[in-house]
Amino acid sequence: MRMSMSQMISVITKQSMLIQQDHDVVPFRNRVKECAVKLKMGLVNQTKLITAASELVRNMLKYGRGGQVLIEGVSKRNQFGVRLVFIDKGPGIPDIALAMKDGYSTGKSLGLGLPGTKRLVNEFEIESTVGVGTKVSIIKWCNG
Repeated sequence: MRMSMSQMISVITKQSMLIQQDHDVVPFRNRVKECAVKLKMGLVNQTKLITAASELVRNMLKYGRGGQVLIEGVSKRNQFGVRLVFIDKGPGIPDIALAMKDGYSTGKSLGLGLPGTKRLVNEFEIESTVGVGTKVSIIKWCNG
């Protein structure tokens, strides 16, 4: 039985942010950084987290026509981290396995977005239903 990342995790802080236009990206990144700093996350892990967050929020704008992001400070067994949950009501991803392969892109990019993001964080989950939308959850632990 596979445990979801939400099991055994306590939420310390929680905020929500609507992402509707490009100008929402910088304030979003700033909130993510503030959360990471409050949890005493090191600079290298902050950079990885913010890079992953930037990629996912840009995907949400480009493919999902915007959406909502939950920014949470979380803890699990004496470790602290930041969980980000990206929720859009876009067209959905028809083949998640294909979308997670390096080099795959529906646009004119290098196709490093989703698999590259997964490598930058400690935990990564994606759910998508065609015609309904996509939900991506990531966690970057302060010590990982």
